[in-house]
Amino acid sequence: MARTSFSALAAALALSVSVCSALNVSLPISPPGDAQALSPTLVSFSIEQDRWPDWSGVQRRNEFTHSALSNYAALTGQPLSIRVGADSEDHTFWSPTVTIEESSFPPPNTITPYPEATSITVGNAYYALSRFLPRGTRMTWGVNLGADNVTNAVNMAKAIVGAFCTWPVLASGVILERIEVGNEADLFKNNGLRPSNWTVEEYVPDWISVAGPVAEAAGINGREGPVTLQGAAFAGQGFTPREIFDLGILESTPGKAISVISQHRYSAAFCQGGDFPLISFLNKAAIRGNLTVFEADIAATHAQGLAYILGETNSIACHGAPGVSNTAGAALWVTDYTLQAATLGIKETYFHEGVGYKYNFFQPATLNRSTIDGSPLDPPSPPHVQPPYYAGLLINTLIGATKTAQIVELAVNDTNVSGYAAFEHGRLVRAAFVNLHAWLLSSTGERPSVHIDLDFARGCVCDAQPDVDGFWTRRATARRLVINHADDTANLTWAGQSFETPDAHPAGRVVVEHVKLTEGIDLRATEAVLLSF
Repeated sequence: MARTSFSALAAALALSVSVCSALNVSLPISPPGDAQALSPTLVSFSIEQDRWPDWSGVQRRNEFTHSALSNYAALTGQPLSIRVGADSEDHTFWSPTVTIEESSFPPPNTITPYPEATSITVGNAYYALSRFLPRGTRMTWGVNLGADNVTNAVNMAKAIVGAFCTWPVLASGVILERIEVGNEADLFKNNGLRPSNWTVEEYVPDWISVAGPVAEAAGINGREGPVTLQGAAFAGQGFTPREIFDLGILESTPGKAISVISQHRYSAAFCQGGDFPLISFLNKAAIRGNLTVFEADIAATHAQGLAYILGETNSIACHGAPGVSNTAGAALWVTDYTLQAATLGIKETYFHEGVGYKYNFFQPATLNRSTIDGSPLDPPSPPHVQPPYYAGLLINTLIGATKTAQIVELAVNDTNVSGYAAFEHGRLVRAAFVNLHAWLLSSTGERPSVHIDLDFARGCVCDAQPDVDGFWTRRATARRLVINHADDTANLTWAGQSFETPDAHPAGRVVVEHVKLTEGIDLRATEAVLLSF
């Protein structure tokens, strides 16, 4: 077990820091009326279907994947959820003559060093690889809608359900939760899978014609489960949940089996390359603007009694942008983006992952060419954690393991600093602050910092003033996400520990700071802190 080092806050911050501003932040001691549930699987993964065996392992489990995922599960008591699908979902075909997978990939290039497969053929054993995930993992599997081939979609569904009925998968404790029929169908008119004038009005009966036989073949009878359908999976708002609700999708036989509505979101796209300044990416207002566009869809989904998720998301589409998606700054972006999503009623955020993608939380397999420009790597790069991984550690620590957590955003009067409070059993237990101010390798002078003075307040009229006052006497501790520079690509630490190890096991002693609540805390530029009360 890791040793724990307790240090005074001042000692922990005995770096050259210039306190350039002070903030007053009020924390309610109980959840206000607008508090949202914090799912233990708020941070989840979407995995590109073509490279699934690299993630899972084939003859035996991928130990790096298993270790990296288990670190997250240890914090919440629940493994993150896994969706396997995405673009290659609609290029996948089942064959009785293929054991696991046979795929064809286009040649790599400098913009896309690890391109997605153009064709994937899988057999039954492909889906049975699910057994290698941590026990308790809940999965969503994608089925091909793009091919408009009902027979293939049904065969895929039968193979998926059949795999989860085999003894090795049953014994693993990995659970099939949902089937998704089609990925980003609103883009079919752009990628040749449907005519260029294809509309949402045509999508609904098209989806029903394939999803109906899929649900029947999989034994899916309704949204109560144990297996249900995942609806929409649109690429943003090309089509919207509100539109398909109005067109009666939920009244159809397969529509009655939809339990979750999924939409996808990226902040930009690197499909043709481009220049994406890290400073403009680490923008508090932009993060909120990228999410609030879904508020009407979230409300409409909840009004139907369905859960709403971002079923595929990440920083910049087409596998990420160099100098942004693979940097330490991205860890702060993921933290603020994910917690902001939770405050809007988004149950889960599935961060898209592949092999060799710039925005991966970790690379699960050895890489023979650079993720940045496709140049050969000599020696090859072994599996390793990337900066966004640290965001999941902070977020899952904030969520905790009681499965009762709720969240609200705190009012922080600063364009770079965000704050969130977490509650359990009706009481404030933790808070997180993120400073998006980008301190770069090229930055000069003293590193800026903000001082945060805390105040405690009633969260509801039921709170008594003595309860509010009592918070000042509580023993508080702090854990920090420490980053040297926003444009670094390594050497981060969470609570004093590095996870950039050969097996994703943490290295170093846990560092927990004692905090005097009456004195507040300092937060450096490009840093995040989690307080426990």
